[in-house]
Amino acid sequence: MKRTKLFTKTSKTVPADETSRNAQLLIRAGYVHKEMAGVYAYLPLGLRTLEKIKSIIRKEMDGIGGQEISMTSLQPKAVWQTTRRWDDDVVDIWFKSKLQSGEDVGFAWSHEEPILSMLRDYVHSYKDLPVAVYQFQTKLRNELRAKSGIMRGREFLMKDMYSVHATKRDLQKFYDEVKAAYLHIYDQLGIGDRTYVTFAAGGAFTKFSHEFQTLCDAGEDWLYLDREKNIAVNEEVLDDAVTELGLDKSKLEKCRSAEVGNIFNFGTDKAAQMGITFTDRDNQAKPFWFGSYGIGVTRVMGVIAELFADDKGLVWPDSVAPFRVYLVNIGTDEMVLAETEKAYYELQKAGIDVLWDDRDVRPGEKFADADLMGIPHRVVISQKTLEKGGVEYKARTSGESEIKPLAEVVKALA
Repeated sequence: MKRTKLFTKTSKTVPADETSRNAQLLIRAGYVHKEMAGVYAYLPLGLRTLEKIKSIIRKEMDGIGGQEISMTSLQPKAVWQTTRRWDDDVVDIWFKSKLQSGEDVGFAWSHEEPILSMLRDYVHSYKDLPVAVYQFQTKLRNELRAKSGIMRGREFLMKDMYSVHATKRDLQKFYDEVKAAYLHIYDQLGIGDRTYVTFAAGGAFTKFSHEFQTLCDAGEDWLYLDREKNIAVNEEVLDDAVTELGLDKSKLEKCRSAEVGNIFNFGTDKAAQMGITFTDRDNQAKPFWFGSYGIGVTRVMGVIAELFADDKGLVWPDSVAPFRVYLVNIGTDEMVLAETEKAYYELQKAGIDVLWDDRDVRPGEKFADADLMGIPHRVVISQKTLEKGGVEYKARTSGESEIKPLAEVVKALA
């Protein structure tokens, strides 16, 4: 894409009420537009980044047998009443409304009950099991506080997967597969080395559930970390976990963190509450063994923005950057433009996403925008670089640039 075709602009200012670093930078760099507290629109650059994150997640979910679906945001009251989670004293973050007919509806904050209700129509026998379905769905939660930018929104994108199984053993096996897949996802997103499987408050069936917490000063959680044993515990279950896991409390390191995923083993409780059963091998009606697995897609994007940004702007890992190369021409003489256009097409032909800053502005403005946007690689073509036989290449994370032949740059990035 060429910068002159990109309708968004970079900015030196942000909304006065925006205090989070991730949102300030994402707004200034033209990734998101703030509608209200906790609610953001995703612009072309932001959407490209989200799609890169989704692609990594989708590949891993498909790899463990997940089937992608898309559920509705509007949810009937009756489905949630079966587990009492329609009641505001049980779930206090609902957005609710009424149809013209007067019927109560809610705007989905999660999808456990709707998924089970749907599967009731399709899964009847142990021969139909296991089944795992997932979606990328906008969730709506009436959060009291929404001051962490896209790391904690009232409207946000989530990947939520749900699985049903015939036995406890089958569910545990899949649960462990999801856990491994999540860790692989975070590795690919560039945050694996600071993301921990964390013991947290239990679901309906187990003493502890598991969260995936990324060490991050801007996070809203506290975790206690035993680096020697590679065990992390959420503060809310600290005393129980110390006793249960045999930890030495004096050796635990208290760290700020952001939750980037969670997995729950619901056992058979939720299906039993809803009266949803399958026929087992002995022709007996049994409730499903049920698991739920979430990743906050927009939250992950915010965490990455927080973790890697520097005083110049965003710094995206190659895997999620909207474009991998920021191409700059300095000067508008015929030779420079011809060589820049050649580089533009050579990079694209090699499968490299490239943003060509073809604007008629000062070089310093182009370089500043490249840094603010966080594009991982910068390639500059000018009369001077051509005289030296190549292009100027610089990595976003490096303070040094060097002159290289274009073919060498393309080969290294392809």
